[in-house]
Amino acid sequence: MVQTRSSSRVLDDNILHSSGASITTLKKTIPDDFYKSVESPSVMSENVLSDSKSLTKRSVSARSHHSSEIANADTKVDGESDKNNDSKEKDETEKIHPMVYVVFFSLLLDLLAFTMILPLFPSLLDHYHKNDGPDGLYQRILSVVKYFQNIVGAPDQFNSVLFGGFLGSMFSYLQFVASPVVGGLSDVYGRRKVLLTCLVGIAFSYALWAVSHSFLLFVVARFIGGLSKGNVSLSMSIMADVSSNKARGVGMALVGIAFSVGFIVGPVIGALFSKWAQAQTGAWFVWPATFALSLGIADILFVAVCFKETLPKEKRAKSVANSLSQAASYIYILDLFRFTAVKDLSNTDLRELQRLGVVYFIYLFLYSGLEFTLTFLTHHKFSYTKMQQGWMFFAIGLTMAVLQGSFVRRVPPSRTKSTAVLGLLLIIPSFVCVGLATSPVLLYVGLFLFAVSTAMVVPCMTTLVSRLGADHQKGTVMGIFRSLGALARASGPIVASFAYWSVGSSITYLVGGALLIVPWILLKRSLLV
Repeated sequence: MVQTRSSSRVLDDNILHSSGASITTLKKTIPDDFYKSVESPSVMSENVLSDSKSLTKRSVSARSHHSSEIANADTKVDGESDKNNDSKEKDETEKIHPMVYVVFFSLLLDLLAFTMILPLFPSLLDHYHKNDGPDGLYQRILSVVKYFQNIVGAPDQFNSVLFGGFLGSMFSYLQFVASPVVGGLSDVYGRRKVLLTCLVGIAFSYALWAVSHSFLLFVVARFIGGLSKGNVSLSMSIMADVSSNKARGVGMALVGIAFSVGFIVGPVIGALFSKWAQAQTGAWFVWPATFALSLGIADILFVAVCFKETLPKEKRAKSVANSLSQAASYIYILDLFRFTAVKDLSNTDLRELQRLGVVYFIYLFLYSGLEFTLTFLTHHKFSYTKMQQGWMFFAIGLTMAVLQGSFVRRVPPSRTKSTAVLGLLLIIPSFVCVGLATSPVLLYVGLFLFAVSTAMVVPCMTTLVSRLGADHQKGTVMGIFRSLGALARASGPIVASFAYWSVGSSITYLVGGALLIVPWILLKRSLLV
C-alpha cells in the first residue's frame, strides 16, 4: 500500500505601498508540505500451507499483530514527516531574499542624505532672508507675510517658521501625490527602472541645492525632491515582491532600522558639515549639499549594479491607464477616510477600519507639526546651534531605535492595542512639556516622551490595521492607511507653522497636546484587541 501526501496553497500577496502606492496582487504558488512517500510493508500472505487449525489461528493472530505494527509505524513515519515538513516550511518562510538587503542599504543611503537638512532649516531660511535679492522670491513672499504679520502681531523672528512650514508641507504633499503614481508605473514598467528614475531625481535635487544661491532655486530643488520621493513606498513594494509572510516582517524591520539609523546619523552629519563649512568662505550650505549629492550618486550606482528586477514581466500590469486609475483612488481624500476601495468587509470591521484611519491621521497631523517646528523652537527659544540641533535629533532617534529593538518588537498580539493607547497617552504630556519648557531639562523630558510615543504608536497602529480585510485586500487596506499618513504629514507642518507664527510656540504646543486626547479616546473605545 503506497500512501502519497502532497499539498500546496496559493497565497495572495498584496503589494502594499506607503503613501498609497500600487495595489497589485501577486499570486505565488508555494509548496506547503514536502511529504515523503510512505510505503507500508506487505501483509503476510494468507496462503500459508497449514494442516492444523492452530497454525491458521496463529497466522491470523500474526497478521493482526503485524497490521497493528504497520499502522503504528505508518503513524510514526507520518509524524516524523510532518515534523520535517514543518521544519522545511519554517526554513522556507524565514529565508531572506538578497534583494531585501539591497533595498535596506539603498534606503539607508537615501535617508542619510535626506535627514541631513533637518537641523539646517532655520539657518538656511535665515541665510536666504539676508542674502536673497530685493526682487527675489523670499522677499516677495515676505512682503505678503508682513501684511498679515501686522494684523496678528507676530514677531519678525517667527517668519522663518512660516516659510519652513510651507516648504515642509509642499515636499510632503508632492510625495503624497507622487507615491501612488510611482507605484502604478512600477507595476507596468518594473521596479528597477522606476526606482532608478526616482534616485536620479533625488540626486538632481541635491545638485540644485548645492548651487541654490537664491531662494527660488532652493524651492525648485525641494519641489523636485518631493516628486522623486516615491522610492520609499516603492521599497515597500519590493519587500512584498520577494518576501513570504513571515520573512516580510524581517524585511519591514530592516526598513525600520534604516529609518532609525538615518534619523540618528543624518542630522549629526549635516550639523558637522555646516559647522566646519561656516569657518570657510562662501555659502556654507554647499558642503552638506555636496555630501548629500555624493550619497545620492552612490545610491544610484549601488542600485544599478546590485539590484535585480523583482517583478517579472508576466506579473506586471498590462495597462498604464488602469494602473494610474487605481493610483488616483489614493489621492481622493474623502475616499481615503471612507476606505471606499476596500470591499467584502463587514460593517463592523469597516467602521473599525475607518476609526483607525481617523486616529492615525489626527495623531500624525499633530505629531508632524511638532516634529517640523521643533528645530525652530529650539533655535528661537534656546538659541540652539546647528550642532546642538543635530545632537538633539541623535538623542531622539537613538531612543526610538532602542525601544523598537528591545520592547516594541516583543509586544504580543494581545497587547498591540493597549501599547498603541499608551503611546497616544504619552504624547500628550510630551507636547505640554515642550510647550512650557523654559530650560533644556523640561525640553528633553518632553522629547523623551515624544520619542517613546513615536516608537510605540506607528508600528502598533500598522499592526492593528493589517489584521482587517481579506487576504486579497490587505494591500488596499495598507495602501490607504499609508496615504492617510502621508496626507497628515503634508498638512501638519504648514498648519502648525502658521499657529506658531501667529500665537507663539507655547499656545501651539498646549493646544496640540489637548487635541491629542481625541485620538486617544477614539482608539481606547475601539472594539479591536
